[in-house]
Amino acid sequence: MSELVPEPRPKPAVPMKPVSINSNLLGYIGIDTIIEQMRKKTMKTGFDFNIMVVGQSGLGKSTLVNTLFKSQVSRKASSWNREEKIPKTVEIKAIGHVIEEGGVKMKLTVIDTPGFGDQINNENCWEPIEKYINEQYEKFLKEEVNIARKKRIPDTRVHCCLYFISPTGHSLRPLDLEFMKHLSKVVNIIPVIAKADTMTLEEKSEFKQRVRKELEVNGIEFYPQKEFDEDLEDKTENDKIRQESMPFAVVGSDKEYQVNGKRVLGRKTPWGIIEVENLNHCEFALLRDFVIRTHLQDLKEVTHNIHYETYRAKRLNDNGGLPPNKLCTSLQRSGGLDT
Repeated sequence: MSELVPEPRPKPAVPMKPVSINSNLLGYIGIDTIIEQMRKKTMKTGFDFNIMVVGQSGLGKSTLVNTLFKSQVSRKASSWNREEKIPKTVEIKAIGHVIEEGGVKMKLTVIDTPGFGDQINNENCWEPIEKYINEQYEKFLKEEVNIARKKRIPDTRVHCCLYFISPTGHSLRPLDLEFMKHLSKVVNIIPVIAKADTMTLEEKSEFKQRVRKELEVNGIEFYPQKEFDEDLEDKTENDKIRQESMPFAVVGSDKEYQVNGKRVLGRKTPWGIIEVENLNHCEFALLRDFVIRTHLQDLKEVTHNIHYETYRAKRLNDNGGLPPNKLCTSLQRSGGLDT
């Protein structure tokens, strides 16, 4: 009786390394037109950007956001009328707008958090904010796991959280550290020092260094996170931001004043006009360029590829790695998704 010889296992296919041949092209192909194609598509569909502002009342959160987008996109909630009561718990208020510039439409949502840090006991006041952020991931997941899902899934996920630090000049409050420690794991946090014109240049510089040191000692990573730098160019650019610019010391204002024959956004003080977009006065222009002009797309990508994927993987794991259609049913039964 002859012995059975097991069939050899086929070796797994090893993908070939791409060979660069761009120097040997015999003529123009048109690969570079993909950029123009993407631009045209973006101009037709527009894009979503959702920004959250967190900080205690009176730090000028609404004013700064209005200044960032040069329009009234956030309602002022910092000055309470005597008839109004400060919320007993943190509230979440989202206001949506469509902003168009140069033919490109941005569907902007500003999420405010009145009541944060305004209580006598602020223990765990970050929890409603974390809950809201995770609820937006859950909404996206619900749409994603549907068999007949929408061609364009509505994106309400928080892409950026501006965290406002009080300009004490001393150190971060325990609440600041607690909030950023918990929330930096689920959202892109950009720390900003509010009302920076209340400090001298020396005080501002020392305070920025102190804040960076405290965040490092407490193991808190703000955006852009070191681990997500894609290449040496990214690392070099982001290291400069992390080591020099962060946290941005800013002043916001939606009022214009005449300075040397020009209309400028600024804040009037007894000693002159604080020009919002003048880098010698504050770092608002650096913050604007960072959030909108250089890192907006990356904020969206890190939200989708890192924070949302982390949430999604956990939900799939909690549900035993169910396929999408069964996962959706399971999530609905467990109450994880609204039906």
